[in-house]
Amino acid sequence: MTYSAPLRDMAFLLHRVLKVQDQDIPGYADLDESFTGAVLEEAGKISAEILAPLNAVGDREGCRLENGVVRTPTGFREGFDALRQGGWTALDCDPEFGGQGLPYLMHTVANEPFVSANMALNMYMGLTHGAYSAIRVHGSAEQKAYYLPKLASCEWTGTMNLTEPHCGTDLGLIRTRAEPATDGSWRITGTKIFISAGDHDMADNIVHLVLAKAPGGGEGTRGISLFVVPKVLEGGARNAVSAGKVEEKMGIHGNATCVMNYDGATGWLIGDLHKGMRAMFTMMNEARLGVGMQGYAVAEAAYQQAATYARERLQGHAAGETSGPAAPLIVHPDIRRSLMDQKAFIEGARALTYWGATLIDRAHRLQDSAAEGLISLLIPVIKGFQTDKGFDAAVAAQQIWGGHGYIEDNPMSQFARDARIAMIYEGANGVQALDLVGRKLGADGGKAVMAFFALVKAECMAHDADPRMDPFTRPLKVASKQMQAAGMYFLSAGMKNPSDALSGSTDFLHLVGHVCLGLMWVRMARAALTGLEAGEDAFLSAKLVTARHYLTRHLPACALHLARIEAGGETVMALDAQAF
Repeated sequence: MTYSAPLRDMAFLLHRVLKVQDQDIPGYADLDESFTGAVLEEAGKISAEILAPLNAVGDREGCRLENGVVRTPTGFREGFDALRQGGWTALDCDPEFGGQGLPYLMHTVANEPFVSANMALNMYMGLTHGAYSAIRVHGSAEQKAYYLPKLASCEWTGTMNLTEPHCGTDLGLIRTRAEPATDGSWRITGTKIFISAGDHDMADNIVHLVLAKAPGGGEGTRGISLFVVPKVLEGGARNAVSAGKVEEKMGIHGNATCVMNYDGATGWLIGDLHKGMRAMFTMMNEARLGVGMQGYAVAEAAYQQAATYARERLQGHAAGETSGPAAPLIVHPDIRRSLMDQKAFIEGARALTYWGATLIDRAHRLQDSAAEGLISLLIPVIKGFQTDKGFDAAVAAQQIWGGHGYIEDNPMSQFARDARIAMIYEGANGVQALDLVGRKLGADGGKAVMAFFALVKAECMAHDADPRMDPFTRPLKVASKQMQAAGMYFLSAGMKNPSDALSGSTDFLHLVGHVCLGLMWVRMARAALTGLEAGEDAFLSAKLVTARHYLTRHLPACALHLARIEAGGETVMALDAQAF
């Protein structure tokens, strides 16, 4: 596998579209082009030279459980060491705990090439960042001092333990129990499954964050508390937690997905008793944005391979020609169409993810409630839409390789298999759609969605005087009205029959996703036109073509989604369960 970080596109978004240095978010003034360029160039170099060559190795070897220890693939330890030694694990962590204190945006941008190059290896670092965030917000001063420096450096890694054999999304059903001990600690007993990076041989300790039910909490999620349960206790003794199995999976073979057994393991309460869900959800916006990034980042790697193959593979003749030497695949319109679809999605999703990261920074660094509301609304879309479409893009890239894409000697199968998990974990995409329609749409009286509509309207109106922008803003205006019509349907139908509204939840998630990417492409088109005023530039000219492609060929899907939504749930709910 070869991979090259799309540094020009990343810089374009940071400095021409988002204009990070002009924003009032603390820390953004320091993000000048020379600084971000140096960071991203080095991240791209590590990705291309160290992480990408290990991707196929991890897929081929996988992880294995030997004598109670999970062994990672050949070279993974060295690759992880390169990330640790370069300080990449702590970019946005608090300097008080050994971090560099950069905005979350820089953590997001720098991690993209790591995911594209080797998603499975990057996950060890990503899960640790989530554990760091939860302890930083909800942990005691002693817990922060003890755990955070080691987690920031990834000398220790972290996990999130939610799912159990009998329940996934419905956490109110968990059976893992916590019993108080006389010394203030707790004894944790139960089994958790699907625990990414649950055990491995690349860190001195693994810090598990475990949801469990403590006495007196009542039924459902109200009785859940969050506990920190280290693999190795202070002083070096081994805790009563172990990996019982490493799952055989469709993809991400290089990441150890474990069954974790807690046999009276020693743990400590994080945050308030019976308030574990609140503590766990602290990391959810960041974690789900990270998974949304996985959706397009793996697609980016697959797209690069497909574009190269299409330029080099000789197959048939161009339209209208019947003789002469065979032409490269890329002359064929349907191949071009597929590559343009992939390119337009990836670049639009990248823009949406970076913008989402700025909203998280604004919410955290400025305590901006409007930004918090907007990113909470958009997180299900970033996670769900981008991973659905990211998988589609990876499969489309594989298709360009034809039969060679189906052969494991080539990298395309791995991209499709790795991308598939992002649609499932951190909340399956159907759940993201239900969250969007059932909770986020009407939250705070619909304040966030109304703010989003106002934002789209203002973006379009800002360009009304520029006829060059009309081909870009006109489709977005239509799509935005279709999104509003869907929202009005939910408001009326949902009050009469919730199934009518929820039957259209996935369609609504995709409709909103298209509107979001349409908004991003309008912003990118404006930035490209501004840049072209200074002279011809092939990169910026390509941006305008790609913007038109997305807005004219993909935004019309909003009409289809609206029609499905307004069809209601009659056919969806009509059959008896036994008829399926």
